[in-house]
Amino acid sequence: MKHLRWSLALAAGLTLASGASAQQAAAPAAPVKLGIVSFLSGPAASPFGVPGRNGAEIVIEAFNSGKAPAPYNTVGLGGAKIEIKWVDEAGSTAQVVTEFRNLVQRDQVDAVVGYISSGSCLAVTPVADELKALTVYFDCGTPRVFEEKPREYVFRPSSHATKDNTAAARYLIAKKKDITLFSGINQNYAWGQDSWKDFNAAMGVLAPKAKADKVLFPKLFQGEFGAEISTLLTSKSQALHSSFWDGDQESFIIQSGARGLQKRMPYVGTTAESAIWRLRDKMPDGTIIGARGAHGPLAPDNALNTWFKGIYMDRYGTPPTYPSYQMALSLLGLKVAWEKAQAAKGGGKPTTDEVVKAFKGIEYDSPSGKVKMALGNGHQGIQDTAYGTYRFNKRTNQPEVVDIVRYPAECVNPPSDKSAEEWIKAGMPGAKC
Repeated sequence: MKHLRWSLALAAGLTLASGASAQQAAAPAAPVKLGIVSFLSGPAASPFGVPGRNGAEIVIEAFNSGKAPAPYNTVGLGGAKIEIKWVDEAGSTAQVVTEFRNLVQRDQVDAVVGYISSGSCLAVTPVADELKALTVYFDCGTPRVFEEKPREYVFRPSSHATKDNTAAARYLIAKKKDITLFSGINQNYAWGQDSWKDFNAAMGVLAPKAKADKVLFPKLFQGEFGAEISTLLTSKSQALHSSFWDGDQESFIIQSGARGLQKRMPYVGTTAESAIWRLRDKMPDGTIIGARGAHGPLAPDNALNTWFKGIYMDRYGTPPTYPSYQMALSLLGLKVAWEKAQAAKGGGKPTTDEVVKAFKGIEYDSPSGKVKMALGNGHQGIQDTAYGTYRFNKRTNQPEVVDIVRYPAECVNPPSDKSAEEWIKAGMPGAKC
């Protein structure tokens, strides 16, 4: 009888242990915490920050439900659902850095995805390496992030500004083969200065007889451009280069349009795609449209683009613009790297260093085409790009981009062994166009 009671107790214990093991096996993985940073207030919010945030929201929802297209149809990141901590990028660079530290040290996020302003990225980059915090930039474009110093914990899948400006020069010259004079208006900080430097240098290589006339650098978020427009109206330039973004771009286009500037010199806007659905018929026909890549109406016809445009339109009732695309491709890159690291260790949550190792040099597909982490020792992405010409279709009452020309990534980006400035000054050797 004693042995029977012991056997029954042992069986009961094994049953309880088996049940506990089954419950543990069935328990969901702990969530992955992401900090998502974008402009949620201020002049950059509506045209840039909110579309970026919207892109993150719908892509992460698709990840968490396992409903993204293959090969991205695993749940969350490696089976662990994603929790988001939203942060507003608005404020001084000191505030941006403080909020970044809070995400990493106080909130203990597993990764930070964000940043639109090049000033924000230049300020956050050394802190990310100091804290050994995985950080994925989705928009900021200055080439300086990876050219000034090698970085370990920072990645940027979206291409930097050199691609935008070398492609803009190629498109402009194809449209205006006889161009002899051009001008530029760019915001007076890293993004604007680097953009003009690359465009001006590329024009010097591709159209050496063309010269820069008026070169203007108004203050960031200045908003009122009467004096600059008056200066430009005195020029005989045949085109006006600008990397303006946010409210500055929209304000300048409206103000200069009222004074007839675009009838004298077409606007070559490296970020102009972001404004077409807001400005509509206020965007002058003939504007040369860039989207910081093959995004929006410049995006290729592929299954991921069809999916992304569809879920964005269903949720927000307007087409996604390039900040939304760049947020999407950055999150896709993080997912690829995370799950590659997880597979390499045979399962379980990968460490930050394991994800960093897996992220370097990856290639993957996105709604705007293939991303190759080819520069900055595998930390900086390159993509094909495209430019086109704007017109407002009065019959359909919709914006259109026509005369689209596509440029391979290796045509408009420097090789891995040269900085953007060195490459352009050398005549863009090895460009495969």
